[in-house]
Amino acid sequence: MTRSPATPLPPPGERRRLREAGSLTRAQLAERVGVRPGTVHAWESGRGAPRGRRREAYARLLAGLAEEAAGAGACGSVSGRQGETPAVVTVRLDTPGGDGRPGTAVPDSSAFTQAPPPAAASRAACPTPARAFDTLYSFCAPALVRQAYLLTGRRDLARESVERAFQLAWDRWPEVARDPDPAGWVRAAAHEWALSPWHRFRRRHRRSGPPPPDADDRALLEALLHLPPPYRRTLLLHDGVGLGLPETAAETEASTRAAAGRLTYARTTVAARLPELSDPRELRRRLAGAAPTGRPGAAEPPVVRGGSERRARFWTRAAVAFTVALIGTTALALRTAPARYEPPVPPGETVRGVPPRVAPGPLSEDERELRARLREELPRGPERLAPQAR
Repeated sequence: MTRSPATPLPPPGERRRLREAGSLTRAQLAERVGVRPGTVHAWESGRGAPRGRRREAYARLLAGLAEEAAGAGACGSVSGRQGETPAVVTVRLDTPGGDGRPGTAVPDSSAFTQAPPPAAASRAACPTPARAFDTLYSFCAPALVRQAYLLTGRRDLARESVERAFQLAWDRWPEVARDPDPAGWVRAAAHEWALSPWHRFRRRHRRSGPPPPDADDRALLEALLHLPPPYRRTLLLHDGVGLGLPETAAETEASTRAAAGRLTYARTTVAARLPELSDPRELRRRLAGAAPTGRPGAAEPPVVRGGSERRARFWTRAAVAFTVALIGTTALALRTAPARYEPPVPPGETVRGVPPRVAPGPLSEDERELRARLREELPRGPERLAPQAR
């Protein structure tokens, strides 16, 4: 009796990639294999190794996911033009409430992974860039609105931040489609727009929005808004979204040590105001349950794409109009400018020391005699002098 050879097991980094490509969360994969989500996390990080029947089941599941990923890769390669953008976009959404419903708790050490249907359904026809963008928007927008709301406390600014982030993503869609984590790309853009200091000069965003109806959510939001923006974002990314400390530091453009210091300070400050949130797990659960009042989602994907295209057309026409005006002004200046240099006329100066002009006075007796004699000699002409020879 011979034993069949064991199914090969890929390295730890490849295990996580295959799970994400197959649109599975750690909790879903753990349920299929029959282990806990923390065990799957240990297998993917290399801190543990599966054994026995669980290893065989885990290896077969990863092999099936690898076949589906290989089939999905046949849709085409990425090109720099928008028309050749890859059709399949895997959306990794490590966000609180990633399923689009408010108040979903985040399990410990787990990541919510949302993606389009498996690759087997996309082998028949590759979706267009617009469909891929709409899929990314549909899965990411609700959670990003909640995150922006926790960062700003303003419902309108949260929706605006998400819409502007996706409009920027549509403008740079070839770059976003090639990104290993397109959801992270959009998340970083939305957080940066939401925390921009220029919003304080806008009249519509000077006033805070309506507070959450729940007293616990109001207290949590006040505690978060009491933190400085960098500390608030670090706490949300690490404890709310579930990113690791290096990933949080990279997204906030800080060193790992600085991110750790911000996280410690933020947790201490929140725990001082809300002692029941001193446990990170309870804080993570509360961050996942907090949601803005009113309509949680942003606009529809076609509206966002249309707004991005309208803005692009507006700025293009504005640039063309400015260029035409500049060319016209330059041509008019060349046409009316003098051909040679003409020095400017200096302004007049006051001459000092000149005696004032006075009217002539009466003539004396000698002057009258001289005048009479001159008048008599003028008709005959002056006397001529003739030289004499000696």
